Amino acid sequence: MITTLAITTTGELLENIPLSCLSASDIDWYWVDFNVPTEDEAKLLDTYFRFHPLAIEDCLHFLQRPKLDYYENYLFFVLHSLNQTTLDVEEVDMFVGPNFLVSFHLKPLHELDEVRRKFLASTSGRSSGPVYIAYLLIDKLVDYYFPSVYRIEDALSELDTDERHIPGRKLMDEVFAIRADLLKLRRTVGSMRDLLYRILNSERLKEFKEHHLYFTDIYDHLLRLAEMIDSSREMTADMRDNYISVNSYRMNNVMMVLTIISSIFIPLTFIAGVYGMNFKNMPELDWKYGYFAVLAVMAIIGGSMFLWFRRKGWLDMHK
Repeated sequence: MITTLAITTTGELLENIPLSCLSASDIDWYWVDFNVPTEDEAKLLDTYFRFHPLAIEDCLHFLQRPKLDYYENYLFFVLHSLNQTTLDVEEVDMFVGPNFLVSFHLKPLHELDEVRRKFLASTSGRSSGPVYIAYLLIDKLVDYYFPSVYRIEDALSELDTDERHIPGRKLMDEVFAIRADLLKLRRTVGSMRDLLYRILNSERLKEFKEHHLYFTDIYDHLLRLAEMIDSSREMTADMRDNYISVNSYRMNNVMMVLTIISSIFIPLTFIAGVYGMNFKNMPELDWKYGYFAVLAVMAIIGGSMFLWFRRKGWLDMHK
């Protein structure tokens, strides 16, 4: 579907006019949106607008990183929208010229619908030109990143609060799932941040310089998002390290108990092994009290070693 908005030289707003009317002399600038276009509609990028084949290819094929390309009479932007459910990115392409803005996306975008409603409800931005629409669109895309980041922060807070009541393996599964989501967000936010940095520091974007403060505000939002994501990643790393430390502590205690038991039974096993040999010349075997004497010696050795380990504090698992 293709929707159009046009602003006349007198400031009048025209909606959904045919593409053929956009070149009229009384049209100051216009915005054309390709919303999930058909194959025939997508061909208009070439047959009507005469955009560069490489830019059209970027629109139709693959998922590009956020970027800015300079062409002779217009700028080509690749932006990323965030799917709130899966945290996967969806590409939004934008052509910005002196008197036009063409947006192109293969999936419906709530962000763009909100920008359209906001622009229709206000008259303040009509004289600002297509760069103002570009600002509104980028700003709304970035604003939609925040709910996902806040949701992950809330999930981490709940995990941190209930950490002792969640089984360790389940806790780690949730932590690693959150880290995977944070990695997706980090990649998306980092790419958009680099794009905004380029917009703010490029000497070729004269029209954008007039709206420098607006784009600086978007860049600040992206910096804040990056800090929130890094903070959440550090929190998941701390939870992971704590889990590993607790497991190591428990394993050390288990190994210590097993080592003590083994140490106690080593001399007892040695004595039992000695008197288990089938030699005929072993005087102790004929002694009436030999069996009880050996048991007593074994008990004394085992008890002595147990008391010695306890005195050393090896049996105190709370230290």
